Amino acid sequence: MMKDKKQWVEEANEWLGASMSNMSTSDRVHSSRRAKELILGINEIYKETKDPELMDLMKDLTTKKQKVEKRLKGIRM
Repeated sequence: MMKDKKQWVEEANEWLGASMSNMSTSDRVHSSRRAKELILGINEIYKETKDPELMDLMKDLTTKKQKVEKRLKGIRM
């Protein structure tokens, strides 16, 4: 079943509000993948609606996702 705009926005805001401190490496990987899933899902709706609110949400998700990934890259050996 396809999610609607409201569901994607709720899930994205939930992810953005979640604390990223004290995360294990595994948690960071899952978090990064979840962000990617959210961004791609919202992007599908954005393609149809061109809603600037969705674009701003994707930008916020991308910014936080990059921070998580930056921290991941610092740990890898």
